[in-house]
Amino acid sequence: MLKKFRYTRKQCGITLFGLIIWLVILGFIDIVVVKVAPTTTEYLSIKKALASARTSGATMQAIQNEFNKRAEVGYIDAISGKDLGIAKNGDDIQINFAYEKKISLTGPVSLLINYAGNTAKSS
Repeated sequence: MLKKFRYTRKQCGITLFGLIIWLVILGFIDIVVVKVAPTTTEYLSIKKALASARTSGATMQAIQNEFNKRAEVGYIDAISGKDLGIAKNGDDIQINFAYEKKISLTGPVSLLINYAGNTAKSS
């Protein structure tokens, strides 16, 4: 009695259609990352320039001028010194800023990012 054994295995893998769908999804994510990365870098440059302007300026006008100098060197064009909210709380100077960045993705589709920050010490 010789029995034939059939080895049946379930097929594993991805179809061509599935591969195309994944490539479209990854391509869209790549486009978003490539377009958002420069605005994030600019935001971090603004925070760094604010921290530096805060330590070097004593008056509101001095802080604005110092920020404008650093913004010019750091290629910051989203905000200027006049857009800063400067408040003095005792001996501590706090600087706030907020701005929106609109990024066009494709055709009528765009992404709006609200950036905001301050120089307050986090506890």
